[in-house]
Amino acid sequence: MTTWTLRRRPGRTLGFLLLVVLSFLVLRRLDWSTLIPLWLRHRKLGLQAKGQNFMLEDSIFWIFGGSIHYFRVPKEYWRDRLLKMKACGLNTLTTYVPWNLHEPERGKFDFSGNLDLEAFVLLAAEIGLWVILRPGPYICSEVDLGGLPSWLLQDSGMKLRTTYKGFTEAVDLYFDHLMSRVVPLQYKHGGPVIAVQVENEYGSYNKDPAYMPYIKKALEDRGIIELLLTSDNKDGLQKGVVHGVLATINLQSQQELQLLSTFLFSVQGIQPKMVMEYWTGWFDSWGGPHNILDSSEVLETVSAIIDSGSSINLYMFHGGTNFGFINGAMHFHEYKSDVTSYDYDAVLTEAGDYTAKYSKLRDFFGSVSGIPLPPPPDLLPKMSYEPVTPSYYLSLWDALKYMEEPIKSEKPINMENLPVNNGNGQAFGYILYETTISSSGILSGLVCDRGQVFVNSVSIGFLDYQTMKIIIPRIQGYTVLRILVENRGRVNYGNNIDNQRKGLIGNLYLDNSPLKNFRIYSLDMKKSFFQRFDMDKWSTVPEAPAFPAFFLGGLSVGLSPADTFLKLEGWEKGVVFINGQNLGRYWNIGPQETLYLPGAWLDKGINQVIIFEETMAGPLVQSTDIPYLGRNQYIN
Repeated sequence: MTTWTLRRRPGRTLGFLLLVVLSFLVLRRLDWSTLIPLWLRHRKLGLQAKGQNFMLEDSIFWIFGGSIHYFRVPKEYWRDRLLKMKACGLNTLTTYVPWNLHEPERGKFDFSGNLDLEAFVLLAAEIGLWVILRPGPYICSEVDLGGLPSWLLQDSGMKLRTTYKGFTEAVDLYFDHLMSRVVPLQYKHGGPVIAVQVENEYGSYNKDPAYMPYIKKALEDRGIIELLLTSDNKDGLQKGVVHGVLATINLQSQQELQLLSTFLFSVQGIQPKMVMEYWTGWFDSWGGPHNILDSSEVLETVSAIIDSGSSINLYMFHGGTNFGFINGAMHFHEYKSDVTSYDYDAVLTEAGDYTAKYSKLRDFFGSVSGIPLPPPPDLLPKMSYEPVTPSYYLSLWDALKYMEEPIKSEKPINMENLPVNNGNGQAFGYILYETTISSSGILSGLVCDRGQVFVNSVSIGFLDYQTMKIIIPRIQGYTVLRILVENRGRVNYGNNIDNQRKGLIGNLYLDNSPLKNFRIYSLDMKKSFFQRFDMDKWSTVPEAPAFPAFFLGGLSVGLSPADTFLKLEGWEKGVVFINGQNLGRYWNIGPQETLYLPGAWLDKGINQVIIFEETMAGPLVQSTDIPYLGRNQYIN
């Protein structure tokens, strides 16, 4: 068959050109506005900063916002939490976008299930909320490495949050994908996104003056056309202002409000004021106190912010949970990792229940808006189930033979540079190092973050940031030295985020001589990790279990699964998995006392419970309908 080409059919080519010219002449005479859908015609200007006011189209607009992070709340509960936000009198949802969760491997993107950003934003629109999106790429948010992927740290020269080529190339590829999803959600395209934040609190970091203009351009070049904002606290506001971007402030006290408002006026003149983060509480760290902020103080400060003529976003309206290993850490004078709960002492509890803050703020925003608010949804049911008594057991040492062959290396390899996950390294979890020694002595090295040291299978102590040396007792002949290292969470805020590689960093020394010939096991504890442990691999729980170990039991649930809180009295430190879902870490040093278990993740009948315990197991796992530290709840 002859293939038709322009060269072979000149007559058709001429006809085609005449048709193009005719079409152009006709289209010139059309009123293009008639081709725009009616529901889009009024969406021309979007959210604007005009004088001291925000304007949405031609009307003065007050942003009454609240933060909920979709990745910290089970998808099945998104509607419940957003309806409670709407019923509190708020009109705008704000959320971060975690790069590390959406691109776990280079070029491999995940926006499914609990990471379905588009579904979350569109649900907000359905409920009647506008959206301010905070896409980073760095988000802080008390998330591991501030939401940056750990595979970036495979580059020994990496300079995060700068225009370093290795970083910007990765950001460009991520933004290419992310913004293709975000652009259609913008206000001027018919979506609910009225503003987009440029990075996050960069003034506190401020290592590269070219970086923020680069991020601004990266957003605009990919089709972001809504109002752009920055967000900074008192430490960074002076250095965080970007030309052509509206600056906003983060704070918790009325004193800061006056100070930062005065500074904002001095650098950008008469512009709308916005407190992007009014901290309604604070996060907790393992071994520290449970942070609370009195509801009356919250109401007073919120009222003062509104009275000053400023819009506001409540950070957090609902905190949720650091499920899995996603929590971050702080490391200034000492390393402190964040607890699993991101309750934050927020307006809603970790489980989405009402608080005194909710009741007071609902009355306040209702009086400000002057219109009747929708009724608050009923609380989701809570339940105490029968205790779980683990029936089966698998020591870590026995489990090793069912895992993939260990990585063999002359020297230790840090977690991020392990040749696993298609060359992307290991992001979360534990890593086990083994080598052989033939003498006792002083063992030393840099362990990030916490390493339990074993001679054969006997624990002799821990290495961490405070304890960098440990004595190996007298041994006979060749002996296996093991170090089980936990990544407790990469730092998410501060100037040392470039140095957040985990595991053994550099050489491990015995009496100042570097040890060699390591066998390294990647213990990421993903769902696939447990699939290799068939029932025939488990044994009944012995009277004196060897640790670390996995324990297996069943949680019996009736016809209507409901939320509960797991209480691990007698257990010391580890992780709990329900039906393959990683609920997060527990640790008896507190302040967190229970783990939140969403009813949406439970099935009718028997639910699989696996506990990984590092040092000491209790006889059972209890459940309770009362959250940790007993925050007061209010049913309206």
